[in-house]
Amino acid sequence: MEMVIPWYSAIIGLALAIVLILMKSNPTYALIFGAVVGCLVGGADLVQTLNVLISGTQSVMGTVIRILSAGVFAGVMMESGAAETIANFIVRKMPGTFSLFALALATMVITGVGVFIPVAVLIVAPIALSVAAENGYSKIAILIALSGGGKAGNIISPNPNTIAAAEGFGISTIQAMVGGLIPALFGLLVTVLVANAIKSKYTKVTMHEKESQADDTKQASLPSVGKAFISPVLAVVLLLLGPIGQAVGVTGLDFDSFYVLPIAGLIGLLIMGKSNKILDFTKSGLDRMTPTILIIIGAGAIGGLITASDLSTQIVTIMDTWNVPSVLLAPISGILMGAATASTSTGVILATGSFGPAILQTGIAPLNAAIMVHTGAVVIDHLPHGTYFHVSADAVDMSFADRMKCIGYESIIGLSIATVATIIYGIL
Repeated sequence: MEMVIPWYSAIIGLALAIVLILMKSNPTYALIFGAVVGCLVGGADLVQTLNVLISGTQSVMGTVIRILSAGVFAGVMMESGAAETIANFIVRKMPGTFSLFALALATMVITGVGVFIPVAVLIVAPIALSVAAENGYSKIAILIALSGGGKAGNIISPNPNTIAAAEGFGISTIQAMVGGLIPALFGLLVTVLVANAIKSKYTKVTMHEKESQADDTKQASLPSVGKAFISPVLAVVLLLLGPIGQAVGVTGLDFDSFYVLPIAGLIGLLIMGKSNKILDFTKSGLDRMTPTILIIIGAGAIGGLITASDLSTQIVTIMDTWNVPSVLLAPISGILMGAATASTSTGVILATGSFGPAILQTGIAPLNAAIMVHTGAVVIDHLPHGTYFHVSADAVDMSFADRMKCIGYESIIGLSIATVATIIYGIL
């Protein structure tokens, strides 16, 4: 009979990991150390502890290998300038009255085509500061536009979090992407409403803070809009072949993101005429994916602790005691784990690995469960113990105090996304 670790040991291990991360410890080591301590506190011996960690890390290997292949696509989009071209195109084509919508949409699209949300914010931030200076908007308003747009794009992108949600519930990546589309559009709408409501509040962006746009040499090296969209469009088309084939009775077209993303990236690279940069771009993509992969391995370790504990059972019991509908377990697990790790991808992995079986036992279909967990993970994934909080603040040169003021607004946007997803996939 397998050993069941007490729920409080899992909480102790997770809390310890969070404290270590706040103390600037390496997140991967912090998560693994927290998992070890949690197991030992829960009464496991050294052999049992190691088995829990190995089991947990093995469970995320499918996600890891897909993320590794996605590094090719991400490297091409970021290093070729394709993502920057798309952002400039969207923002500059919108009239001034729609500038906040344009910023949110640009970040949504950039994240949606497979760029990490912190990188997407860094790409659009110089344009956002310029727009804010010209229109007298506050820094908080533009960061809300960027962050909200990024959240919306993150749940429809072939990013690690979407791959993890799909892998965790045994569905395809494109199913997870398409399933998040309507919640993402609602998130975009709420983002624009919130950003416009506070655009005249707080500290305004002054002209001397306006970051200069890319120099002429860089602009000249950027690909055209048509070429910039080749890779993401091709990726979506290839991923859609499976569902379309099933709809018309054709089998054998279900291409996994493991194959699709690098193929789409390399074809886009050739069309942009940058084939001589293939080694540089793929190395850059791998370098960008490596920290995420290491954190996911750490998340797998502490996920093994949570899975081996009765924490999910205790949460289900509490929900039953309080008469909370069982359908809410999916978004609540995503919210709790996303907040605990301040990371969408890590939160999704912990939620699917630890609460997945309990969620499916309530009768929810795997697709519906994946969407609700995924959208729940973006509700409070922007807390100070995560990297996104600090990267986004640096992108617009924002103080810690002002960045803290954004948390509530970002949570409203994330909650709107999760609420719409829960209504569609859990209630209707």
